[in-house]
Amino acid sequence: MDFLFEIGLEEVPARMIAAAEAELLRRTVAMLERERLLLPGAARAFGFSTPRRLAVLVAKVAERQADVEEELMGPATKIAFKDGVPGPAAVAFARKAGVPVEELRVVETPKGEYIAATAKRAGRPAAEVIAAELPKELAAIYWAKNMYWRAGKPERFVRPVRWMVALLGTEVVPVEFGGYEAGRVTYGHRVLYGPRAIELGEPAEYAAALERASVLPDVESRRHRIRKALDRVCRTVEGTLWREDHALVDKMTHMTEWPTVIAGAFEPAYLTLPEEVLVTVMRDHQNYFAVETKDGKLAPHFLAVLNTEATPEGEAVIRHGNERVLRARFNDARFFWDFDQRVSLEGRIALLEDITFQQDLGSYFVKSQRVQAVACTLREAMGPLTEKVEWSNLDLAIRLAKTDLTTELVKEFTELQGQVGGLYARAQGHPDAVCDAIYDQYRPASMDDRIPRTPEGQMLSIVDRVDTIAGMFGLGMEPTGSKDPFALRRAANGIVRIVAESELNLALAKICAAARPAADVQQKMMAFFAERVEFYLREARGQAYDVVKAVMAAGWDDLADLIARAEAVTDARGSADFLAVSAAFKRMKNIVAQARTDGASDGSTDESSVPMPAAQEALMQKSMTLGLVVRQMAAKHEYREALKLIGSLRPEIDAFFDQVMVLDPNLSVRMGRVALLQNILRQFSQVADFSEIVVAG
Repeated sequence: MDFLFEIGLEEVPARMIAAAEAELLRRTVAMLERERLLLPGAARAFGFSTPRRLAVLVAKVAERQADVEEELMGPATKIAFKDGVPGPAAVAFARKAGVPVEELRVVETPKGEYIAATAKRAGRPAAEVIAAELPKELAAIYWAKNMYWRAGKPERFVRPVRWMVALLGTEVVPVEFGGYEAGRVTYGHRVLYGPRAIELGEPAEYAAALERASVLPDVESRRHRIRKALDRVCRTVEGTLWREDHALVDKMTHMTEWPTVIAGAFEPAYLTLPEEVLVTVMRDHQNYFAVETKDGKLAPHFLAVLNTEATPEGEAVIRHGNERVLRARFNDARFFWDFDQRVSLEGRIALLEDITFQQDLGSYFVKSQRVQAVACTLREAMGPLTEKVEWSNLDLAIRLAKTDLTTELVKEFTELQGQVGGLYARAQGHPDAVCDAIYDQYRPASMDDRIPRTPEGQMLSIVDRVDTIAGMFGLGMEPTGSKDPFALRRAANGIVRIVAESELNLALAKICAAARPAADVQQKMMAFFAERVEFYLREARGQAYDVVKAVMAAGWDDLADLIARAEAVTDARGSADFLAVSAAFKRMKNIVAQARTDGASDGSTDESSVPMPAAQEALMQKSMTLGLVVRQMAAKHEYREALKLIGSLRPEIDAFFDQVMVLDPNLSVRMGRVALLQNILRQFSQVADFSEIVVAG
């Protein structure tokens, strides 16, 4: 039979809904599976959510648990029986197992004879189990913020509970949580349907019953409805398209139960303001979709998603209200833009002394000075790369980078930090390279965002971020576990991406050293960057975890070289020869480690007095020859060809291990053979530590 559970709430913040829906679904299915309530076969489970509800529907749920038999181990025989007669320990164990004493058995274990019993556990009704277990799963759902709403009561949840539905087939399951007991009554759209109750007969009625009450409980159905409505309404404004915005579509999907779309307009005179300002006001402050012409220019229109369905007269009133609010916001933005122009960015540098960056690290004025020092130090360490950067433009960009923090526009629209500085710099006649660097200084903001466009912008982003990381690490404020209050992981991810995806192939060790941290702090920073590099290779480059470990073991400071090695190893791992050699390298590494433990891996050997098997000599000669060629190829980053050569060692390696005993009882012989393996590992591990590659079997 089907099981439906719905918990009705006060409006939940849109950003929290998707994760909570997925977690409720996962926890419910896991609980049913753990409690032996899912019938054999592919059980189907669906999650539903709106701002006012989370729900889950699971098919193929058993009416009651199956009976089970459980093997229980009791006390030792010598304790349980006295002269062959069951003693108190045996009687107590039998009572616990629910069997007569006569059914106790004696079993032989490595520790001796013990008594055992087969306990039969009768299955409980599904409703009883669900009523007992589901409230625990509800209480365990993670919320970024939750609340108490009943004085003196222990439960905490994201918002107060207002109703619950729990149906197993046609029967109500008496789940209790938040002061409510589940029933079969749910509620529709707060405005369009009102407070009328909707009584459900069985789980299968859920979605259709809510849709008749102006609620689309399925998230994807609402998303599709919004996108189709945006397309349809935008066609009423000739020659325009709505600007694609996946994040805003997702947000509005989770903010509505019955979405509709209306179009609005604003005076074309506002288009003299920068597009970034207009779009930010519409998107981030009003949840409006921007509209553009076919050539990509902003049009004086917007689209608003409503959580209602209005008459034409009602739509006109709503449209007028939205236009009036947007006009006021645009007027504020225009006033701030004009007001800020009265003071140049250079004139704002001194004002940074009054804005604290971090209590122990001083003001933004002090931070800007530190960032300049980091840039100067890094310039000295860059060598030929210095030619890629116009340093006078970078120096000016660093001095002006944070000045927009003093502007009224950024105080009002904090999302535009950096962008406003770049726009003001352009309006005040600064070079394009300076404007672009300031504009892009916080990029990339995520793994999907682009890196800064220019070398100056890339350098500004790097030196600003590494100064922040070094400062916080120096104060002992590095990220721990899942906590990263200063977004240092994002800062380091940005540095890694810029270095990897630009022509500034800077060594990460030089970047860290340029911030001049203490030795122990720099060591922590490098370990932190190693984690971020590993994350980048796996998440952004799609490399397997064993490939990442293998190539990073051979060095990871040069990211361009590291990526080239990782891609070459990924391509090569499909080769049977490469996989066989990787397995052999793992074996070599283990043998060398064992020999080192035995104290017979170091020191010189007089091999002239020791007869050398043909297989050993063949491996030694070929490895020496290939080692020279591989080093030459590696110097030219020809790693794919180098790996093919390394794979060609397979016949000699196989013959060596088939015919030669490495750990020979003769110490001199053993040392010579171990030395050969050490040399092979040393020669070829400059590309990767092949022993880290996972090989089937």
